[in-house]
Order: sequence, then C-alpha cells, then structure tokens
Amino acid sequence: MAAAKKPSQRLEQKREQASKIYEGLQARHPDAHCELDHKNPFQLVVATVLSAQSTDVMVNKVTPELFKRWPDAAALAKAKPADVEKVLGKLGMFRQKSKNVIGLSQRLVDRHGGKVPETLAELVELPGVGRKTANVVLGVAFNKPEGVVVDTHVQRLSQRLGLTKESEPLEIEQDLMLLFPRERWDMLSHLLIFHGRRVCTARKPACAACPLSTLCPSAFKAEEVGRKAPRLRVAKVLKKAKKAASGARAAR
Repeated sequence: MAAAKKPSQRLEQKREQASKIYEGLQARHPDAHCELDHKNPFQLVVATVLSAQSTDVMVNKVTPELFKRWPDAAALAKAKPADVEKVLGKLGMFRQKSKNVIGLSQRLVDRHGGKVPETLAELVELPGVGRKTANVVLGVAFNKPEGVVVDTHVQRLSQRLGLTKESEPLEIEQDLMLLFPRERWDMLSHLLIFHGRRVCTARKPACAACPLSTLCPSAFKAEEVGRKAPRLRVAKVLKKAKKAASGARAAR
C-alpha cells in the first residue's frame, strides 16, 4: 500500500494559521452553540428547514406552538397544510415551508420509523433538506458531522479571514474541511456564526474590537470583503433606464 501523501509546507502553514484563528474565536465566544431552540433531532431538522431566509429569532418564535400541536413526525405527518401555514405565517415562504415540514415528517414515518436518520445521504432526501441543513443536524444532534455548515456568516468570514478564496458554499466547505480536523467542523461553524453576528458583521465590522485583527488579512478593510453584491430592484433599474433614455433624446 502506498504511503499517504504528506501535506505540502504551504498547506501546513495554512493549517497552523487556521488553528490560531479557531483558538482565537473559541476564546472570544466560549458559549458558541446552535441558536435554534430544539429538544431533539426531529425538532432540530424542522427548525433548520424553517430557518431558510428567516432569522433564528423568528423561527424560535413560531416553533413552540408548532411543536406543541405536532410534537413528533407522526403527528406532523397528519397535519393539514392550512393549519400549519397559520402557525408559520410570520416566516418568509411559509407555504412552501409548511409543505416541506409535513413532507419530511411523512418521509420520516414512511422510511425511517419516525426517527431522523444519521447520514448525510439519507437526510438530503428529505423535503426541504439540503447539505447545509443536513450538516447542522449531523453535527448538533448526533456529533457526526460529514462537512462544515456554510451559511452567509461562515461564507463571509471565511473569505475575510483568508481561509478561502472561493465564493460558492460547496467550494468554501471543501477548503474548510481541508484546513480543520473533523472534530472541529461542527464547532467551527458555530464560532464563525457567533463572530459574524456579534463582531464581524456584514456592514461596519468591529475590527478594532476583534481579537483576530492581527491574524486577519482583511482587518480594517473587511467591509469590502465577503459581501454579496447589492441587488437592485427591477422597478429601480427600469426607472434609471427610462431616465437615461429620456436624457439621451433631449441631448439630440
């Protein structure tokens, strides 16, 4: 059997830097954890599906009533969509989310005996569950992460901290998995999310108060890195185009 290929010196240096960043984040946020309220794997997978395009705070406001009325997969699988929609009405895309949580509950009952599966391949087959949601469940509920959760905060901070040059979540995840040992994958995402919400925000990041400023290649210019390009509303674009055309005709 061929010997395992030894990591390059450059990769080793990047891993050392990544380890310092992790330790700095851990010292700053010793309480980092998943902020979606849940009591078991079923509640976690449902809450994570609901968190798409919604804040954890908003999800935590609707799930107590949801789980009070439908406490497990068997109960939610039999729920009427209209009833679930009333409970989830404050969330964005609540109709699609209602359909997803009922559908995933039915799939859990039909194929998994009402239990949440413990592999990425099985989880991503559930309605509304993608790789990110599956990794949240695997890491938080089962301590069996198969990857790193890459949400908007992890994406932004990974770029700002020089952990990746990629812009797509899957490619960013692969870079992070290469830099950090598996036992740190789950906590890494919680640490980056905590830091992104409390210190390294998208706008006006608090670089002066950041314990990673000496390690961060984006320090004091971080606002220029890792943010999505602003989206112009269609109406605003059309208005600008109309104004430009009017100006062009007047100049003739």
